Amino acid sequence: MSRTPDNAVRTYVEQHRAAFLDDLAEWLRIPSVSAQPEHDGDVRRSAEWLAAKLAGTGFPVAEIWPTPGAPAVFAEWPSGDPDAPTVLVYGHHDVQPAAREDGWHSDPFEPRFADGRMYGRGAADDKGQVFFHTLGVRAHLAATGRTAPAVNLKLLVEGEEESGSTHFRALVERQAERLAADVVIVSDTGMWSKTTPTVCTGMRGLADCEITLYGPDQDIHSGSFGGAVPNPATVAARLVAALHDENEQVTIPGFYEGVAPLTDAERELFAELPFDEETWLGTAKSHGTLGEAGYSTLERIWARPTAELNGIGGGYQGPGGKTIIPSTAQLKLSFRLVAGQEPDKIERAVADWVAAQVPAGIRHKIVFGAATRPCLTPLDHPALQSVVRAMGRAFDGHKIRFTREGGSGPAADLQDVLGAPVLFLGISVPSDGWHAPNEKVELDLLLKGVETTAHLWGDMAESLR
Repeated sequence: MSRTPDNAVRTYVEQHRAAFLDDLAEWLRIPSVSAQPEHDGDVRRSAEWLAAKLAGTGFPVAEIWPTPGAPAVFAEWPSGDPDAPTVLVYGHHDVQPAAREDGWHSDPFEPRFADGRMYGRGAADDKGQVFFHTLGVRAHLAATGRTAPAVNLKLLVEGEEESGSTHFRALVERQAERLAADVVIVSDTGMWSKTTPTVCTGMRGLADCEITLYGPDQDIHSGSFGGAVPNPATVAARLVAALHDENEQVTIPGFYEGVAPLTDAERELFAELPFDEETWLGTAKSHGTLGEAGYSTLERIWARPTAELNGIGGGYQGPGGKTIIPSTAQLKLSFRLVAGQEPDKIERAVADWVAAQVPAGIRHKIVFGAATRPCLTPLDHPALQSVVRAMGRAFDGHKIRFTREGGSGPAADLQDVLGAPVLFLGISVPSDGWHAPNEKVELDLLLKGVETTAHLWGDMAESLR
């Protein structure tokens, strides 16, 4: 397999480091907060800035794609090689809200450099990780002498990720032909730590619902009627109590059908990570662990499906007592899903289970939210191996380990609509403080991301042929 010269890549990156960071700082100054309507113009300005910068990088196509909400940016750079595979890179240019009074040490939208770090909202999540692709592709060209990437390279940079990706799936469906790719790379994740470089191989899916239970037509006296009519709050409590068995397994019939079991090799790879449970508990602000029997903490949050009670309500909540049977009660449940589970099947199973649990005299309504499918890349997938090799070169031969994400994201929509495998390439570390005050990115890791992409396109062009 041909190799992009390591020294040539690193030299090019060092020569262009200052200008790259200046450009990123300029982008971070645009407060593209998609969740706050007063920043709608800034989100649009962010998209315009990125489209112009991608065109300046060399992408012959750089467009702003409007949605009913915030705009996305699409860019494309054909390889010129008729046999070249097509790679779509996903990220987002909107950011979380931020204000100095939240605890920032400086203006969150005036980037600050200190101790080898760049502080500012979006530095890691996700502008920095989107932007390293611009210098990476230029380093790839400079080191190989090519005039176009070794792959057909596409970018889709969303503008609503931090406000729920409300219009993202519809956009992908509408533009599916132009977004068609052999593989999707998501640069909106991180690594285990600065000294333990990792590649994420999957994210869990999500289904959620709100259940409303209806008993008497109004609150009624517990002395006159208690013990003789069904109480919706009691039914809600029983539903919650019945959700798990003594081994913390979900009791909904069919819930585990199709779940991809963890292999011995995968469990060994998880166990290689320097995981300290006490430190993790401190991050979780919890005083103990609890979960499905027979699995470690990492296995539970990365590779096993879950059911969680997110909220419960009903009856009198004020000071003192009020002896009533309430007329209604509510539950909010969420289900994290893993490879092999389909959200629509889980929703049907939940609905059937609830209906079977509710006694006569109680009416109920169940409303499901927008669902997300899980995504998982097999460890032997050639595109994943390309990412591992490219990252290994950027990290000077350091062993690259594997993680998964316990959460969910719009990556599954790309997998679902485009039918392409999803891989993850991120260089952020947990201390970067996503969504928190004083968000930052480690500059040396940011440049490792640049080097990774510079090596990746040539490797992937050969591995996917």
